[in-house]
Amino acid sequence: MPKSHPTPPHKTDIAELAPFAGLEMEHIYVVTNARQAGIALEELMRTGEVGFDTESKPTFRKGEKSEGPHVLQFSTLDKAYIFQSCFGETHPVIIELLRAPGLAKIGFGLGGDLSQIANRFGLRPAAIVDLDRTFKKLGYRNAVGAKSAIAMLFNRKLLKSKSVTTSNWAARDLTERQLLYAANDAYAAIQVYHALQESPPPVS
Repeated sequence: MPKSHPTPPHKTDIAELAPFAGLEMEHIYVVTNARQAGIALEELMRTGEVGFDTESKPTFRKGEKSEGPHVLQFSTLDKAYIFQSCFGETHPVIIELLRAPGLAKIGFGLGGDLSQIANRFGLRPAAIVDLDRTFKKLGYRNAVGAKSAIAMLFNRKLLKSKSVTTSNWAARDLTERQLLYAANDAYAAIQVYHALQESPPPVS
């Protein structure tokens, strides 16, 4: 009898779960200048591993090229730093974080993010941990995103609003909803990574 492959929970089952408790605004730091970037760099490098994701202003016209990433978010287990590429003063630190071999950058489905980073900053980030590959090694054939992973490991639903996903990430002043969304995408990744180290999901 062929071995069955584990499958992520169905979205209707996820919808019935209680919300995942993500970071609140007091634990989210928006980095807009060199001084703030320096503080963020020191704190993030000390951890050795961060949840990572990027956001870009969506493109709507055929052939339109994205100028993203417009937002790059790095999260520890208790706080997140939000970098916006419109603030040129922070670019040296963004580049240092992306290049740092001693800082594992953990996220979900980072292929598109890495392509945009290459186009925008001219580099390939070091020490990338794509959780898609981690779940594939556990036997999951289809990609396991943040929502499925949070449901499996924490029995909670990660709230993701489509209106925020497709909002203007190139704006200099991001809304509170955007900041919470961006921070918790990265925060979910670092939480899932740690949960997998302690107790991988059962393979049924």
